Amino acid sequence: MPRQPWRPELLAPCTASCWRSAPWVCGPRRMDAACAVKHSVVASPLGQIRISGCQQGLHEIKLPAAGPPEAPARPEPPGRPAETVKPLTECAAWLHAYFQEPAALRELPLPALHHPVFLQDSFTGQVLRKLLEAVKFGEVVSYQQLAALAGHPKAARAVGSAMRSNPVPILVPCHRVVCSGGAVGNYSGGLGVKEWLLDHEGSLAAPPAPAGGSRLARTRCGALRGSSSSECAGGD
Repeated sequence: MPRQPWRPELLAPCTASCWRSAPWVCGPRRMDAACAVKHSVVASPLGQIRISGCQQGLHEIKLPAAGPPEAPARPEPPGRPAETVKPLTECAAWLHAYFQEPAALRELPLPALHHPVFLQDSFTGQVLRKLLEAVKFGEVVSYQQLAALAGHPKAARAVGSAMRSNPVPILVPCHRVVCSGGAVGNYSGGLGVKEWLLDHEGSLAAPPAPAGGSRLARTRCGALRGSSSSECAGGD
């Protein structure tokens, strides 16, 4: 079965009351005030992952503060639908499959996303949407290549800033964005977590080459040349 394409309809519409005071610049408190936010915890090999959202969609995925434990616990199956809202149920099921049965991801729906970064026509939103659409499980892309894919080939450092603004890591896979010189690059969840995720996906053995492009660029997008090792100075 082919992988799911990016579907804009997954981005839940935002009501006027949700962003009344500051459109598109909305922290968790404003979302809480406008939405009936539910919270859930998903056990994972990385530790407890906290997710939050409302009926309209997923708000955030928060990774554990510490790196992966030496003896990771096996994740528990997602809770019953009656215990939470649909986007959290779908997110928990997706995360459970990601860690335990990655092949099942192509069969699962992505939860709707209800965070301002995905609802605005901004550079950050464009880059994160392109990342979700183009870079699949087991693939990596450099900051420079992702900038080119998003239509901004000279904005590699800005891509790093966009990765830091990702409210739903793992689901939107900013861990798959690495330095063109072969370094893993920074990660808001911690370098150890990024390395663990890439190793889990089998990507650490094939970092992108400076001239030939990443494995993604060779197999899916063609070679995107001209990446600079300085791009990681602005990395996630």
